[in-house]
This record gives sequence, C-alpha cells and structure tokens, in this order.
Amino acid sequence: MELNSDFSSRVVVHSDQLEWQASPMKGVDRRMLDRIGGEVARATTIVRYAPGSKFSAHTHTGGEEFIVLDGVFQDEHGDFPAGTYVRNPPTSQHTPGSDPGCTIFVKLWQFDMDDRTQLRKTMADELSAPVNGIATATLHKDEREVVTYSHLDAGATLTSDAPGGIEVLIIDGSITTGEDVLNKNDWLRLPEGQALTATAGPDGAKVWMKTGHLPYARAPQV
Repeated sequence: MELNSDFSSRVVVHSDQLEWQASPMKGVDRRMLDRIGGEVARATTIVRYAPGSKFSAHTHTGGEEFIVLDGVFQDEHGDFPAGTYVRNPPTSQHTPGSDPGCTIFVKLWQFDMDDRTQLRKTMADELSAPVNGIATATLHKDEREVVTYSHLDAGATLTSDAPGGIEVLIIDGSITTGEDVLNKNDWLRLPEGQALTATAGPDGAKVWMKTGHLPYARAPQV
C-alpha cells in the first residue's frame, strides 16, 4: 500500500474528516496519514484504542515514535497520559493498550536503524520561555532530524526553512498556512525546499513539528 508516498509533494490531511479503519486488533482503529507497505509499513497514523483494548506483544524492528493525544496509553513500562512524547527505538518491545481508552499519533519505521535511545517526555514541561508569543521545546535532535513542540499565542507566527522537509501536527487550536486553515489533529507535510509560515488562530495553537527527515524516507527493510 502507498498513501501520500510522494515526498516531493505538499500534503495536507484534515484527519478528523477521515473514517476510522479497523486494525488487525479488535478495538484498535486508525486513520492513515502516509504509508509505504502493508501491515509492516513506514507509516504515519492516528490510532484510537477503545477502553480496555490491547495490542499483542511486539518488537519495533524499525522503531516507534508517538504522542498521546488524549486519554492514557499504557504498556508494561507505565502509564502515558495526554501530552506525552515517546521514542521506542529499533529492537524495543512492548504490549500496548489502554484501560480508559486513548488516541495517539504514531510514526513507524522512521528511525536510524542503529538508534537505541529510548525516551519519554511530558511535552509541556520542556517548553522554553516565550519569544514573540511562541514557547518551544526541543523534544529530540540528531543528525537526521529535529523534533519540536510549540505553544503559539493567538496571532503569533511560526516559521521554518529547515532543510530536509517539514512535518506538522496540530495538537490543539488552529493555524493558517498559505490558503489552508489547519485545526486540531490536522497534519501537514512540506517537501524539501518549501518553507513553513504558520499563524495561530484566535485561540492560539499547540504544534508538533519534525524537520530534516524526508531524505531518509523509505520502505521497511524486512
């Protein structure tokens, strides 16, 4: 399966307008944003766990990165409430689920295969002091990519001309970029060479962003 797999194109997905699709595990549904591959895939997805649902134990051969958007994600390593950012590197294992239910934004098979750094951060706790109405946290940085989280006051403008492509998820609030208005759970991917200019709406915005990673996009090596 290929979905939004042309990384030279600009892509906007209003994810709340997509139908939920059942995963192989009962009670776990998903909205696919981009994908290369079948059930083993380089994928960016919003996943919803119904209360009491669980996924079977598995190893993340290509790594897993996720944000808890609502509810509480759980595995044998603990509880992960909304606002938590997690990186489970290649070879990591867990048995995920959620007693109360949750929704996560997750990226699979997008790691350096030699990466073994596991981390968990409460995104809001990492924020710096605001500058020009924007407070930003650097969640992760390596030679391949930079991952940030920002709080924008109403009317504040976030810009980036970072090389290697730009990807944005709206965690809350809204932004306007070009002719597009992006609201909560909307997703934007800009190709190499396109800059981002995003102005927060009247309620401000909370924005997750990744840059630099698109040159490394490829199908899983299995």
